[in-house]
Amino acid sequence: MKRSSAVNVAVGGLISAFSLVILLISGIFPYGTYALPLAAGVLLIPIFLEFGVKWSFLVYLSVSLLSLITVADKEAVVLYILLFGYYPFLKAYIERLKNKFLKYLLKLIVFNISAISAYYIMLFVFNMSSEEFRLFGVDLPLVFLAVGNLIFLVYDRCLSICVALYFKKYRAVLWRK
Repeated sequence: MKRSSAVNVAVGGLISAFSLVILLISGIFPYGTYALPLAAGVLLIPIFLEFGVKWSFLVYLSVSLLSLITVADKEAVVLYILLFGYYPFLKAYIERLKNKFLKYLLKLIVFNISAISAYYIMLFVFNMSSEEFRLFGVDLPLVFLAVGNLIFLVYDRCLSICVALYFKKYRAVLWRK
């Protein structure tokens, strides 16, 4: 169904605002730094499915820029910008591949490049101490990365479930006339 640009802008603005609020409260909750950028990214699913990649990228870009300015938890912002903000619509393109092994390999490559980039940006741009990645004097970035890969695969599966739920339950409710 073709919608007017005014509807696209209004819905995009609402989703941007909700995503920004989610990122703003990320520092308040334990593990919010990691969980809430995921939630903010999930909000892009309806934008991508209803309006396409152009509008979802514009919402992602607006949330990314506004969060850099307003959100105190820069680690959550970096995670949103480098992975969880764009991944829901990148996933749609990766899912088109026929080879299941190649799908998962590509997803994990995207995650690992993003996670390693986020780590170095936090260390060198935002001056986070490398001590935060140590426990009892042992460096744990590789452990965090390994656990992150497992969590990312669960997240990827949850995104698929969210898309199915959107089509099955919420789409008709949100867009009824």
